Amino acid sequence: MIAPLDTNDPIDTKRSILIIGGGITGMTVAIEAAEAGLTAHIVEASASLGGRVAQLATYFPKMCPPSCGLEMNYRRMRNQDRIRVHTLSQVTRVEGSRGKFQVTVEHSPRRVRDRCTACDACVEPCPVHRDDPHNLGLTSIRAIGLPFDMAYPHRYAIDSVTCQSPTCSACVDACKVGAINLNEPTTQEVLDVGAIVVATGWQPYDATKLTNLGFGSHSDIITNLMMERITSPQGSTNGRIVCPSNGRAPSTIAFIQCAGSRDNQHLPYCSSVCCAATMKQVLSVRAALPNTRIRVFYIDIRTLGRLEHLTTRASDSEHVSFERGKVGRISIIDDVPHLHVENTLTGAVSSVAADLVVLATGMVPSIRHQPLPFDLLLDDWHFGITDTDRTGIIAAGCARRPFSVAESVRDATAAVLRAMHCFSTATAATRSR
Repeated sequence: MIAPLDTNDPIDTKRSILIIGGGITGMTVAIEAAEAGLTAHIVEASASLGGRVAQLATYFPKMCPPSCGLEMNYRRMRNQDRIRVHTLSQVTRVEGSRGKFQVTVEHSPRRVRDRCTACDACVEPCPVHRDDPHNLGLTSIRAIGLPFDMAYPHRYAIDSVTCQSPTCSACVDACKVGAINLNEPTTQEVLDVGAIVVATGWQPYDATKLTNLGFGSHSDIITNLMMERITSPQGSTNGRIVCPSNGRAPSTIAFIQCAGSRDNQHLPYCSSVCCAATMKQVLSVRAALPNTRIRVFYIDIRTLGRLEHLTTRASDSEHVSFERGKVGRISIIDDVPHLHVENTLTGAVSSVAADLVVLATGMVPSIRHQPLPFDLLLDDWHFGITDTDRTGIIAAGCARRPFSVAESVRDATAAVLRAMHCFSTATAATRSR
C-alpha cells in the first residue's frame, strides 16, 4: 500500500487526481490514490467500468475469470468515499498546469436514474435491437439494459444512438420505479485537480485492414478478442466453442500469430501478450473440445518469464501443433477458409483448411484514434510518454505501452506515485515563493 500524503499540506484543497479511462488501470489508479489520501475522479466514456478486462474469458498468469479481479476492485471502490465515478463522460477541455488543472467534463445522459433496481422489466418491451458492443457484435441486445452482467455501476443505460425516443416510450411505461427520464440533458462540470492520469487503454488492431487474411469475408474468421467472448461462460455462446457461421463445434482451429503485427504496413511492433493469449485460448479449446485439431502458425513464440509454462502446457497434446509459417492469404473454398502458408524455414508453401480461424491482432493505443483535448507527448506508435516534472500529465497502462493485466496494475500503482510527486513538487514551489 502507498503511504498517505501529509494531510496538513497547504494545497490540500487541490489534492485531487483525474483519471481518464475506467479500465483495470484507471480503477487501480483511483483505488490506490484514494487509499493514499487523494480524491480520485474517474472519467469513463462508456456506461460502466471494467474496460477490456471485462471482455476476457480469463487472464494470465493465474487464469482467473475477470469477475474475480473486477469484483474485488468494485468492492474496494464502493467502500471508498474519495472516489468519484463519472461514466458516459469525456474530458472536453483542460486548462492550468501541474498542481492546478481546471478540467471540463461533459456528461452524456444515461437516461436511467440511480433509483433503477436492474429488475429487467424495461428490456423486453424495448423494440430496438443493436449489436452488442461487449460481445463485439457477435450477439444483439436492446437499446436499454446493463452493459454486461456485473457492470459497475449496476444500473441500466439507454444507447442514445439507437434509442427511438421521444417517439418510443415503451421502457418508461414498463418501469415501475420511475427510473427512466428520456429527456435527461447533457451537462458539464469543471473539476480542480492537481494531476491527470491518462489510462485510456487499447483497441484491437482493425482486422478489416488485413485484406489478405479475409476478415469480414467469412464469419468463421475471427479475432483473438472475439475468441475471448466465445470462450467466456458469459459470452456470446455461453462458453460453447462453435463456428459463428453454423453453431457447430469446429474440428480444426487455426491460430494465426502476429496478424498485422511486426509488419511495417500495419503495426511495426510486438504487442507482447498475443502469444500468451493464444496459448490460453488453446488450453480453453483443449479443455472443452479435446479431439479438435489445433494448428498454431507463428513467426516466433514470445511467452516470456512466468508465461513460458503456458506454451509448454498448450503444446502437450497430440492434437496441437506449432508450425513456423507465415500465412500469406486466406481463400474461401466451398465455404471453408483455406490458409496459404509459407514455411519460413524451408520456403515450402502449403494450403491448410480450418473450420475456425483466429487472428491474433495486436494492441493499438486508444488515443491513436480518439485524440485527447490536450497535449500529451506520444512516441512513434502513439503510445503516451510521461513527463511528470514538466506537464503533470501521466500515461499509464496500455496507454503507455502494451501490457498484460498484471503489468497494467503495477504500472497504475507507479502512476499514483508519479501523481503524488506532482503534488509534492507543486507544494515545494508554492513554499519557495
